Amino acid sequence: MPVFPRYLAILLFGLFRAEPALGADAIEHACLDKAEQRVAITTHKTVPLAQVIKTRREKGHHAEVVRARLCRHGDGLVYVLTLLGRSGRVFRETVDAANGDVISER
Repeated sequence: MPVFPRYLAILLFGLFRAEPALGADAIEHACLDKAEQRVAITTHKTVPLAQVIKTRREKGHHAEVVRARLCRHGDGLVYVLTLLGRSGRVFRETVDAANGDVISER
């Protein structure tokens, strides 16, 4: 087998193998686009993201927010935060967008 097709086969295998993880996240959280986010915030259905971050820091959580998404979860909305800890560990938190309480961390 020539070298190029072997690398191509490995690359394609890796992409197809990673797809279920991406799909599972999309099913778990259907995220809002920018217009939907503005509506949710202006109608006071959510705590502003800045307030969520401020509250986390006041409670002693100093991980840096790398990515934040506002998503539907069940009947409500959640912020899905991707965080970078001081140790270099990347983790994800799900925060109730209505009150700013942490629902889960993984």
